[in-house]
Amino acid sequence: MTNFISVQLKKASEVDLAKPLCKFIQQSYPSGDAQAEHCRAAEELSKLRKSALGRPLDKHESALETLLRYYDQLCSIEPKFPFSENQVCVTFTWKDAFDKGSLFGGSVKLALASLGYEKTCVLFNCGALASQIAAEQNLDNDEGLKAAAKHYQFASGAFQHIKDTVLSALSREPTVDISPDTVGTLSLIMLAQAQEVFFLKATRDKMKDGIIAKLANQAADYYGDAYKQCQYKDTLPKEVFPVLAAKHCIMQANAEYHQSILAKQQKKFGEEIGRLQHAADLVKTVASRYDEYINVKDLVDKINRALTAAKKDNDFIYHDRVPDLKDLEPIGKASLVKSTPVAVPLSQKFTDLFEKMVPLQVQQSVSVYNQRKADLVNRLIAQMREATNLANGVLASLNLPAAIEDVSGDTVPQSILNKSKAVIEQGGVQTIDQLIKDLPELLQRNKEILDESLRLLDEEETTDNELRTKFKERWQRTPSNDLYKPLRAEGANFHNILNKAVQADGQVREGYQSHRDTIALLCKPEAELNAAIPSANPAKTLQGSEVVNVLKTLLASLDEVKKEREQLENDLKSVNFDMTNKFLTALAQDGAINEEAISVTELDRIYGSYTQKVQESLKKQEELLKNIQNAHQDFSKMKQSNNESNLREEVLKNLAVANDNFVELLANLKEGTKFYNELTEILLKFQNKCSDIVFARKTERDELLKDLQQSIAREPSAPSIPLPTYQTTPAGGSKPAASSTPTPAPRTMVGTKPQPPARPPPPVISAASSSPSASAPSGTAAAPPSAPTPAAPTPAPGASASSTAPSQAQGPPYPTYPGYPGYCQMPMPIGYNPYMYGQYNLPYAPSPVFQNPGQPPYPAPQQPGYPFPQQPYFPQQ
Repeated sequence: MTNFISVQLKKASEVDLAKPLCKFIQQSYPSGDAQAEHCRAAEELSKLRKSALGRPLDKHESALETLLRYYDQLCSIEPKFPFSENQVCVTFTWKDAFDKGSLFGGSVKLALASLGYEKTCVLFNCGALASQIAAEQNLDNDEGLKAAAKHYQFASGAFQHIKDTVLSALSREPTVDISPDTVGTLSLIMLAQAQEVFFLKATRDKMKDGIIAKLANQAADYYGDAYKQCQYKDTLPKEVFPVLAAKHCIMQANAEYHQSILAKQQKKFGEEIGRLQHAADLVKTVASRYDEYINVKDLVDKINRALTAAKKDNDFIYHDRVPDLKDLEPIGKASLVKSTPVAVPLSQKFTDLFEKMVPLQVQQSVSVYNQRKADLVNRLIAQMREATNLANGVLASLNLPAAIEDVSGDTVPQSILNKSKAVIEQGGVQTIDQLIKDLPELLQRNKEILDESLRLLDEEETTDNELRTKFKERWQRTPSNDLYKPLRAEGANFHNILNKAVQADGQVREGYQSHRDTIALLCKPEAELNAAIPSANPAKTLQGSEVVNVLKTLLASLDEVKKEREQLENDLKSVNFDMTNKFLTALAQDGAINEEAISVTELDRIYGSYTQKVQESLKKQEELLKNIQNAHQDFSKMKQSNNESNLREEVLKNLAVANDNFVELLANLKEGTKFYNELTEILLKFQNKCSDIVFARKTERDELLKDLQQSIAREPSAPSIPLPTYQTTPAGGSKPAASSTPTPAPRTMVGTKPQPPARPPPPVISAASSSPSASAPSGTAAAPPSAPTPAAPTPAPGASASSTAPSQAQGPPYPTYPGYPGYCQMPMPIGYNPYMYGQYNLPYAPSPVFQNPGQPPYPAPQQPGYPFPQQPYFPQQ
């Protein structure tokens, strides 16, 4: 009686997971042991997919374990890799499990660049394989019953999980097999079969009949609900519906049978008969309607024997009234099954291949934290550099410290000599010129990479739009215009960055041109530099004055502040704190990461002291500059005022400013060169991303075009084909006078074997119509001299009205294609051609029984040496 339903596996196309995952790992992680280990894990994952999906699976626990391990790995990598059409783009293609395909094309399939789609299809196969394993169990022992119940409940849970998550996991309409309606029905079918297994175990263990009746009644309920869900749908295989209907009746009959035993024990003999009669009606329905799917002979015999005995006892002994079916108390229900929830990991042997790789949410949080840290550090460094530039500008405007060093008025101040030496050691104007010359080349290289990346997107989008215009609603995939919006936004951002860089380069060039001559003067030897500076003769008394000593002390303090800043800047750059563990802990505890709160707290803890030191340095510099300006006013009053000294002081100011400009220009140009080189790496990654998605879209486009071609090939080219004239016109060639419409030849039912017409008496063959080769050989009986043709009310089609056989076919030929009603297909002898006039080259004469069906007969010349005379064949009159 037991006939369980199992689900077919979906088939997947081959996919190489290792290559795109390794590419992402190499782009996202620094080279080293960690990167190599992650790449090896990606290769192992690709091998695991081939083992789980690339070959037919046995109906065994080990095959299911492989599928479960692969599903667990998919769940583990989902938060660690950004699977999408514009990042890690992997297209997964799966066929519909229930679509058998057609003569001109394969079965229905769907290709999506979505890991959620892959997970859904793999989980479907897990449930399908579990149902097949359960159906193979031996239900005659407890181990088989327990295994079957466990696998059916797991399959039910898997299909229920797909029903709840498939629409959110996919970005488009799923195939029929994984649609919510289908998997919901499959889940209920698996639950019903698990309940039936518990009913079988209770029956085997000879539990109380009341309990068995409730188990069977609950199973009947599950089967009935499943049948209601799918009876009006054409999604599941056609044999599922009668099995569900039969199982519903069988389980209900079992419930009534065991409840009747309980009624007998309670001496309710009328109720016993009523329930047995209902059970007998149910199994009779199954035997009459669904006998080819389920055999219920044993159950029918058992119920009938019990019913006969109950009636006999009631008729002779108890005389209890048999209640109507509607008056019987409903049988209770007892459900011992429930869908097993999908809780990862499903496999007991699961080992995370990417255990050391942090989840993508943690990666993103670390990235945002690093950006916050960089902003904070850059802001503090910018404040210190701005303060230093301000101090240098103030000192240059006051010609300090050159003014207090140049009291003789004849030699180059030591501070100017030190600055000249530093500029010369760093390459002077030659270095600046070379760096400025290199900037346009670096800029052009980055522009070319960006333009090429966007060109790839434009070409693919143009092709997609052309195909969408051509196929219209058939072209069912995400438009390239929508898909490329993030990439185009990223490209526009790169364009803005390059435009700002061009503006910054222009400002650097303008500043350099305005200070180039002074910087070049600063690069000259000491003698030429001294000759270029005007001489002056200030009072010698300034050399040891108190004002000069105060200025020297203040300038020394300011230099100390500058050195402290340099050290503070190095300390800020060297601070490094890994936030991965913090974010992992937050994710494990709360299931989510409040990145802003955690990052702000940690940045305050780590950089709070540095921020305080920067503010103290700025405040100290402000006080020093104020005191220096006051002291410089006293110093200026003590100096002699003459034109020569003013001109000399102006030149010394310009040289000091030139040194500061050189330092600033050199720093800006080096940062610009570094920026362009780093931007080149970023743009190359962007180009690879564009190239990858374009390649994936091309693969998807080719696959979709192939499916469309097959779909178009399967479509009928014309709605109907007109019948030939000879199929609607009688064989005689003229229409009957009584009817204006042609009378078609009578058709026979398909499957009936056509009978050959009765053989008429042979006609007289005259000597004039017989050729010598047709004469009877010696030793054989000759044809009778005359044979009258039997009278018939209407002439037979294709037959001559004369008493002699015609020499050729009369009227149009009958159709000879297979299946034409009224004529029997006969095998045609090799070499036979009815349109050849000479048949003498054949090894034997064509026999009448091998004539082409539908062809009117005509006598053929007798083959020499043939032992029997040929008899013409006439169709039935």
